[in-house]
Amino acid sequence: MKNLALVKKYAEGLARALGDEREFASVGADVRAFLEIFLSNGDLRRALVSPFINARRREAVLAGILSRSGTGPKASRFLTLLQHHKRMELLPDIVDALPEAWSEKQGIVTYEVASAVPLTAAQQDRLTRGLASSEGKPVRLVLKADPGLVGGLALRKGHIVYDVSVEGELAALQERLGRE
Repeated sequence: MKNLALVKKYAEGLARALGDEREFASVGADVRAFLEIFLSNGDLRRALVSPFINARRREAVLAGILSRSGTGPKASRFLTLLQHHKRMELLPDIVDALPEAWSEKQGIVTYEVASAVPLTAAQQDRLTRGLASSEGKPVRLVLKADPGLVGGLALRKGHIVYDVSVEGELAALQERLGRE
């Protein structure tokens, strides 16, 4: 991820500007729709991020795309802000970070959970309850399958990683034995 601090700043700023779940869904859909256009059209992408194109011209191109695509006012203001500050290249990462920023605004802690095989609904529920109990807050899980894990789980909360996989346990054991 490029420039994590800026990505987080913009994602949190957009999340703070949203009032409720319905608005989050609507603005998020508008921003994701624009992102699809941005990523699928190389000429547009180059026109919006090129330092060789006049800033007013870039903003005019963006305004034209937003008006033709029917993007809502809040999403349009956000995308225009990114364009004005020459941060449009961060948009894919901002879109990825937005759900976590929204959850944080709602007081929900997000954990990324990697497992060798997909967790069953019962396992997900048990893990969610256990993490919520230890956090004292609601928890949202972002599940990912990682066939590289031999067994167990790897949990990530922000920059903190809890590795309770077989591979992680073996690495910890090897490290302890190496110190003795």
